[in-house]
Amino acid sequence: MPQKLLITGICGFVGYAVAQALKESHADLELVGIDNFIRPGSELNRASLKRLGVQLFHGDLRSASDLEQLPAVDGVIDAAANPSVLAGVDGKTSSRQLVEHNLSGTINLLEYCKRHQATFILLSTSRVYSIPPLAALPVKEKEGAFCLEEEALLPVGVSRHGVDESFSTEPPLSLYGSTKRASELLALEYGESFDFPVLINRCGVLAGAGQFGRADQGIFSYWINSYLRRKPLQYIGFEGSGYQVRDCLHPRDVAALISRQLLGNYPSMKDRVVNCSGGRDSAMSLQQLSTWCSKRFGAHEIVSSKEIRTFDIPWMVLDSKKAAQVWGWKPTMSTEEILEEIACHAEVHPEWLELSAPF
Repeated sequence: MPQKLLITGICGFVGYAVAQALKESHADLELVGIDNFIRPGSELNRASLKRLGVQLFHGDLRSASDLEQLPAVDGVIDAAANPSVLAGVDGKTSSRQLVEHNLSGTINLLEYCKRHQATFILLSTSRVYSIPPLAALPVKEKEGAFCLEEEALLPVGVSRHGVDESFSTEPPLSLYGSTKRASELLALEYGESFDFPVLINRCGVLAGAGQFGRADQGIFSYWINSYLRRKPLQYIGFEGSGYQVRDCLHPRDVAALISRQLLGNYPSMKDRVVNCSGGRDSAMSLQQLSTWCSKRFGAHEIVSSKEIRTFDIPWMVLDSKKAAQVWGWKPTMSTEEILEEIACHAEVHPEWLELSAPF
């Protein structure tokens, strides 16, 4: 296993949680981290990381010269990204900055890995899968959530277990999804051309305590914190039903997969891209999440909006069977455990929503 690792975006929710988990399971592992501290709340994780012995650098991956200050490492875990599907197209954020963050930053990291022959592990996303066929999946409502009509003809790459790696990645994907897909392709090409290992983990919806949730990202944390504080919430699209479904995964389970991958024994090219998610067992709808919140916190009104948005899909559950076959990995934290962890954190941090998702 590598002795020295660089984690990008280390003060963000995922980078921080992965760093914590890796240090707990590999005490002798030397960690280096870089973050640009753009995300509100990320400064809060700096002190904890220093206590873990992490060597922190303030830098921006968009600037190649910022990587010149970094020491040589054996491996890189890329957890830095602008993860919003609305980024660059919502009229509030820059499309150029999205591309610079999510693609130009990857290129600079790949050049760094090329220099140091470092293993590169990219945390990618379910948003690399094509929107039109996902939006057209045959679904029906059951117990307040969409589920697949399994008797219907399903597209290649979809089964009752979820969407697997063979599903279409043809555009449109969203600008966010396209930058991550382009990063995947470049990473695999760099690794092949310059002979360093590249692995790609397409993550489902990541969630847990300490996540800086907003309506367009970190939906589980955002919903629970907003519900607890009796902030306005609404179901958007799908006739305002709240039936849309997503899976759920704790980043500590991502760290467990990474730990296995860092042991070496790298698979063939076709197995270097895997889904990483809680799968069908972890999936729930917004309406089901609201029911959970109601039982936990009491009643709160949620309004409905029939607005139709380009990037909305009714059912997105990743099938992680390849990760199980190739790496012997499976998630360990249940959705109930993740939601309860978020709720407990929300109860003792009344300022969290304003910190991470100011209104």
